[in-house]
Amino acid sequence: MPPIKSILIATGNSHKTEEIAAILGSQYSVEDLAGKDFPKVEETGTTFLENATLKAVEISKLTDQWVLSDDSGLEVDALNGEPGVYSARYAGEEGNDAANNEKLLTELAKFPTNVPRTARFRCVIVIAKNGERLAHFSGAVEGTIISQHCGQGGFGYDPLFMPDGFEETFAQLSLETKNSLSHRSRALELAQPWISENI
Repeated sequence: MPPIKSILIATGNSHKTEEIAAILGSQYSVEDLAGKDFPKVEETGTTFLENATLKAVEISKLTDQWVLSDDSGLEVDALNGEPGVYSARYAGEEGNDAANNEKLLTELAKFPTNVPRTARFRCVIVIAKNGERLAHFSGAVEGTIISQHCGQGGFGYDPLFMPDGFEETFAQLSLETKNSLSHRSRALELAQPWISENI
């Protein structure tokens, strides 16, 4: 049996860590920054790649572990790609899902009902070691923003996002189904051959 490979996820978001661990599978030991003495890396980039790189590179300077970072968010076409890299703090407070969702619905309510609510979740993954970015991968899933919250699962904008080809939101779909088609799973799917070969 091959040894379990250890990867440090550069996040304190347990939802994100659980999702990544479920997608990567049991051959990987996945842990995150929660409860560890790492500094907070400011996400000053203007793209998902810049922010994911900042986090992965800075954390990898402080550990000998492989570091995986992702930056992800929601891009709404009617809002010219907003909230984008500001998805987690769209309403001002970092990680306030309820406030972010309400702001999104408020902004979309300003448009006529015939304006499409097409959107996508995008994820960029960066892998770093010893302060160097070694690889990066991107994934996206297309969908529509619905007009009211549906579902109790997931996190972030999941209760408002209905992926193409489904009649349920990410918050209504089973975790297994969501993980099979999410932006994060698509980025990780592209990353896995590199991870298997190099880590």
